Amino acid sequence: MKITVVGAGAVGASSAEYIAIKNFASEIVLLDIKENFAEGKAMDLMQTSSLNSFDTKIIGCTNDYYKTKNSDIAVITSGIPRKPGMSREELIGINAKIVKEVSDELIRYSPNVILIIVSNPMDTMTYLAYKTLGIEKRRVIGMGGALDSARFKYRISEALSCPSSDISAMVIGAHSDKGMVPLTRLATRNSIPINQILGHESIEKIRHETKVGGATLTSMLGTSAWYAPGAAVSSIVHAIACDQRKIFPCSVFLDGEYGLSDIAIGVPVVLGKNGIERICEIELDKIEKNMLGESALGVNKTNEILKEMKII
Repeated sequence: MKITVVGAGAVGASSAEYIAIKNFASEIVLLDIKENFAEGKAMDLMQTSSLNSFDTKIIGCTNDYYKTKNSDIAVITSGIPRKPGMSREELIGINAKIVKEVSDELIRYSPNVILIIVSNPMDTMTYLAYKTLGIEKRRVIGMGGALDSARFKYRISEALSCPSSDISAMVIGAHSDKGMVPLTRLATRNSIPINQILGHESIEKIRHETKVGGATLTSMLGTSAWYAPGAAVSSIVHAIACDQRKIFPCSVFLDGEYGLSDIAIGVPVVLGKNGIERICEIELDKIEKNMLGESALGVNKTNEILKEMKII
């Protein structure tokens, strides 16, 4: 099993580290445009192999996509954060160009590769990759929902003073502060609905803290988080590589599911050796349907920028 991670920054390197430690991949290729950066990260990670007891080979390369040839799964973390004075349109235009170029190169050398999109705005970048590559939608997966759900579980476990392993909970919708839909009604601790354990105010606090989870960390760290995103990536890659058929909420292209079409947005899916094995349509109540619909409107508005800029 060969895995490529494009972008050797904090998220990409963390993804590579967690994948290696789980020891299911034979090789990880870490690629970056910065000279010797990925090579250095790969060497540093390989020097932990005897300490962390993994046999996965990690190699780094500078913009050499030939070394990614015959990858089974590729993770795209490339892109830039929004800078002071930069418009939303400028950011989307730059990141769209990067994601399109990276995706094209990956498909060129690995025509059967399954793509995991991490670059932001993630739902729009997932939509872009699917619309421009012409490959099956099962092979284009946005990571966001897996990360948002992990943050949701953390906040619930914090409120209940219990292990997060006790918690079953999911976030659907867009990977954004305004677009996230934490399904508090369906969240449980060992099959007990949290609304039977926690009051309304506590649940609303959990919902809010989940939705601003990324922004909270950015304000504290001065940059985006990397440990939890890397762990979310590794869990998705692991599920696919080992045909685990686990359910994760991921951004996927919808064609009528949940009443939505021509959009990539977070919904629960079964992940296995083929990528998306099945989209799970769970029954939402009226409020949840409305929230998902509003989330979709926000994603479509961002997608329109791609169309106006004639990127798709």
